[in-house]
Amino acid sequence: MNKNIVCIGAGYIGGPTMAVIAKMNPDRKVIVVDINHERIAAWNSKNFRLPIYEPGLVEVVKEVRGRNLFFSTDIDAAIAECDIIFVGVNTPTKMFGRGKGRASDLQYWEATARNIRKVAKGAKIVVEKSTLPVRTAAAMEAILNCDQTKRFTVLSNPEFLAEGTAINDLLRPDRVLIGGPDGDEGRAAVGEVVSIYRGARGDWVPEERILTTNVWSAELTKLAANAMLAQRVSSINAIAGLCEATGADVDEVARVIGADRRIGPKFLKAGPGFGGSCFKKDVLNLVYLCESFGLHTAAEYWAQVIRMNDHQQERIVSRLFKAMFNTLANKKIALFGYAFKANTGDTRETPAGSVARMLHEERVRLVITDPQALANAKKDLCDLSGTVQRGDGSVAFIADPYRAAKEADAVLVMTDWDEYRRLDWAKIYRSMRKPALVFDTRNCLDSGMLRDIGFNVLNIGK
Repeated sequence: MNKNIVCIGAGYIGGPTMAVIAKMNPDRKVIVVDINHERIAAWNSKNFRLPIYEPGLVEVVKEVRGRNLFFSTDIDAAIAECDIIFVGVNTPTKMFGRGKGRASDLQYWEATARNIRKVAKGAKIVVEKSTLPVRTAAAMEAILNCDQTKRFTVLSNPEFLAEGTAINDLLRPDRVLIGGPDGDEGRAAVGEVVSIYRGARGDWVPEERILTTNVWSAELTKLAANAMLAQRVSSINAIAGLCEATGADVDEVARVIGADRRIGPKFLKAGPGFGGSCFKKDVLNLVYLCESFGLHTAAEYWAQVIRMNDHQQERIVSRLFKAMFNTLANKKIALFGYAFKANTGDTRETPAGSVARMLHEERVRLVITDPQALANAKKDLCDLSGTVQRGDGSVAFIADPYRAAKEADAVLVMTDWDEYRRLDWAKIYRSMRKPALVFDTRNCLDSGMLRDIGFNVLNIGK
């Protein structure tokens, strides 16, 4: 078996993960392939304008691209050349038929499995990298090994990256999880993938942080981990509403709760709700799995995590509506931040998208600014084409936050970019219509300073 690696899928999973694998394994050839020619061209761009933004990613790609990391659209050639195949294709929530709105859409995954079987010459290790429902590996193995002329071993190696810190997460992971089948063949395949994460010098991921399980446990662990984190976000946001009603401070409540070692402080930050490619999709997938196995009370429990998250965005618009004299029509609101979190350009399931659409329904003149996600925001909201003249709202996209806030009635902070903390808020105040409002949904700005300037200030959970 050769040491070459191919990853099918050049998105948020494949690009960063394979770049770091190539960095830590200079003795291996690593190929990232995708059917999207535009995406591959961006990965190969001379000026390193990569298709995704992630702190530290450009530096890693500069180090390894052309040395032992390659990006290509020739999927078949890469499959034939490499004996270890990572599969990181998109598995969005299914929006049709059985399981609509909850189950994963596995059509791209199945097409990939069938193509691997058609193209591969000889035995291969196939590693699930996408988030997939429990027992998907069994279906993949059934497809790959149906004619017994070739031998494929299917493993699960779910990713636990947090966007915005993905490169650091990869270089210094809390854990690497590898699930494999029983038997000598399965153990040997797991050993091959373990050797990747140990690195060429054997000092990348410590052995005690590489956890091995059966395949089914690995698949379920990814869904369960994301569901637990999403649950914490929804839980603290539920407490935030109570804080607002009673005069408590959610940051103080969270600080004391988080001091309990059994709970810990992470993911207890109140805000507009969770977003990104995984949390909502994985929780919905867990809901569907529970329903499929007749665990209806458990399904209702996890579904409530999603309902609470959606409710948080509705609460933001409701509070803004009340603070602005019970009408938003034809008022200008500058939305600061559209990415679902700071230090990424990813806008999938971003809370800002839901809030923007609700504000558009109120016929707001909306201006959106974001240091990394403006292009994605334009794509996401391309159907919102109202005009001020018709009085049915408008949407503009402006990179400069000072220009975005000029003559605005309110600034709505949706993403806690560091740049926003460093802005000249007195300058912004002078340029806005009065009374000027700042609604800081991330509680990331100095509220006292803003009030001293003259702003009316709203926060989450305060």
